[in-house]
Amino acid sequence: MFKSMTGFAREEFDEEGLAGAIQIKSYNNRYLDISISLPSQLAGFEPRLQALLASRIRRGKVEYNLRIKRMEKPAAVSADPEAAKALYEALSRIADELGLEEKPSLSLLASFEGLVGFDKEMDSEGLWPLVEAKSLSALGIFEQSRRTEGEATSRNIDSELARFEEALATVAGHAAEIDTTVQTQLKARFDEILPKGYDETRMLQELAVQLVRLSINEEVSRLKAHIEAFKTIRGEEAPSKRLDFLCQEMNRETNTIGSKNMLIPVAHAVVEMKDALENIREQLRNIE
Repeated sequence: MFKSMTGFAREEFDEEGLAGAIQIKSYNNRYLDISISLPSQLAGFEPRLQALLASRIRRGKVEYNLRIKRMEKPAAVSADPEAAKALYEALSRIADELGLEEKPSLSLLASFEGLVGFDKEMDSEGLWPLVEAKSLSALGIFEQSRRTEGEATSRNIDSELARFEEALATVAGHAAEIDTTVQTQLKARFDEILPKGYDETRMLQELAVQLVRLSINEEVSRLKAHIEAFKTIRGEEAPSKRLDFLCQEMNRETNTIGSKNMLIPVAHAVVEMKDALENIREQLRNIE
C-alpha cells in the first residue's frame, strides 16, 4: 500500500492537570527532514522524538509541534523591584526633559519584559510518558491520513500503468509488421541500386543485419518484464525510489522503440506510453 508524503494530524489532550496539543504535518521531500518545535522546558525530548518519528516515516519534510501547559496550580509570579525602580526613574527623567507632567504608570512598567514573570514549572522528565503516548496517538492519525491519500495516488498509478500496457500491446501487435516492412524496403532498395540478378545471399545477409538493428521484439519483451517487476515492487515498503528508477528504464526502452519505428500506429502508441510514464513518475514523487 502506498503512503503519501503529505499528511496531517492534530492530537489535543487535557489530562493529569495538563492541557496541550501535538500537531504533525509533512510535505514532499527527497529525503527525511524532521523539524521539531517544543516548549523550552521540554527541549531535552527532541532526540527521543526525532527517533520516534524516524522509526515510522521514511521520506518527506516533517514538522512536529508540541504545546503544553500545566493547569491545576497557579503560576508562580516573580518580580524585579530594583529593575522596576531604575526603569521608573529613567522614564521619569525623560518625562521631565520633555516637560511632561505625566509619570510612568504601573501598567506601563509591567509591560516591559523581565520585570514581572510567570512560571508554571513542570517536571519535564516525568512528562515523557504522556508526551510519548500522545505522540504515538498523533502518529496513528498522521499515518492514516497518508494512507488515505496514498490510496488515491495508487489508483491513479494503476490507471496510467494500464494505459501503458494497452499501448504496449498495440506496439507488440505491429512488431512482425515492422520486420516485414524492413524486409520489403531493403529488397526494394537492392532492386533500385543493383542490376538484375544480384547476389541474393548478400541481400539476405544485409537483411539479417537490419532486422537485428530495427526489430523491436527485445524492447517489447523487456518492457513486459519491467511491468511485472513494477507490480511486484509496488507492494514493498517505501517503494517510490525503486519504482522511479524502473520507470526510467521503461522510458529508455520506449524511446528505443520510437527511434526504430516506421509505422504510424506504433508512433501514436509510443506517445501514449511516454505520457503514461511521465504521469506515473509525477505521482511517484508524492509517495514515500
